[in-house]
Amino acid sequence: MTTKSLTRRALSSATAKLGVAAAAGTMAAALGLAMASSAGATASRSDSFSFRLTPAAGISACLSHARGEVTITPGRLNDKMRVSVHGLPARTEFDLFVIQTPNKPFGVSWYQTDIHTGGLGNGTAVVRGIFDRETFSVSPGGTTTFAPTHQYHLGLWFNDPNVPFRLGCEPGAPQAIVTPFNGEQHAGIQVLNTSQFPDDAGPLSHVHR
Repeated sequence: MTTKSLTRRALSSATAKLGVAAAAGTMAAALGLAMASSAGATASRSDSFSFRLTPAAGISACLSHARGEVTITPGRLNDKMRVSVHGLPARTEFDLFVIQTPNKPFGVSWYQTDIHTGGLGNGTAVVRGIFDRETFSVSPGGTTTFAPTHQYHLGLWFNDPNVPFRLGCEPGAPQAIVTPFNGEQHAGIQVLNTSQFPDDAGPLSHVHR
C-alpha cells in the first residue's frame, strides 16, 4: 500500500470520528435544552395558586349549581388571573371585583373585569394586575382618605339588578336590590365570593411573587 493511500485512509477515519463526535454533541445539547424547557414549564405551573368561588349568601336557593374557579399565576412584573364561572344564568353579564372582605360591607373594592356567560351559563375572563400578598389600595387625600389597605378577596356581582330579582334570589324584597358594583354603579347583588377563606387572609394573600 502506498504512502498516499495510508494518508488518505487516516484522514477519512479522522473525519468520520469528528462527525460522530459532532452528532453526539448536537444530541446532548438538544436533550439538555428539552430538559431545561420541561423543568421551566413545571416550575411555572407549580407557582400558580388555584381556589374556588363559592355562592354568596342566599344564592344557592335560586342557583343551586353556581360556582367558580380561579387560578393566579405570578409573573416577574405582575400576575395573571384566570376566572371561570359555571352554573349561572345563560347569556348574562357579571362584574368581578377584588374586595377587602368577602361579605357585606365588602370594604375597599377594586373593579377588575366583566364576565359574560354563554348559552350554558359558563364564562371565563383573564386579567393581569397585582393579585398577590402585595395587593392594596391607598388614598393619601382628596375626596376620601384612607391608609394602605390590603384586598385579598374576590366577589362577583350581577350586572343587571333585575336578573336576580326575577330569578327569586331576593325573597321578600319588594323590588330589585341595587348595589354599586359595576361601571355605572347600578348593579345587582353578589353571586359568588371567596368567603371560605378568613376575612383577613383571603386567597390573594397566599400568592407570592
